[in-house]
Amino acid sequence: MLEKKVEFVERDLGKHPLNEAELDALIADRPHLEFLNTRNELYRSMNLKTHPPTRAQAIKLMAKEPNLIRRPIFRKGSKQVLGFDAAQVAALL
Repeated sequence: MLEKKVEFVERDLGKHPLNEAELDALIADRPHLEFLNTRNELYRSMNLKTHPPTRAQAIKLMAKEPNLIRRPIFRKGSKQVLGFDAAQVAALL
């Protein structure tokens, strides 16, 4: 983003985690499972792939354990990209 001189706001989820209301608004009408970080140890130890959480359960888990949130999250207006996909991020800009 910096090399393209795009203004952005960065939020360190370790220091400033998203609360349940923010997560609910962020997920909106998208599938909540897209927001789970499948590479996270807790995701694997809880066997969330085989036993996926409901939307409410996922929001509670992500609010409590921010590392369960798939990152980075790029947003521009109502559009967003989860994870780093260079082509999707470029299209968003």
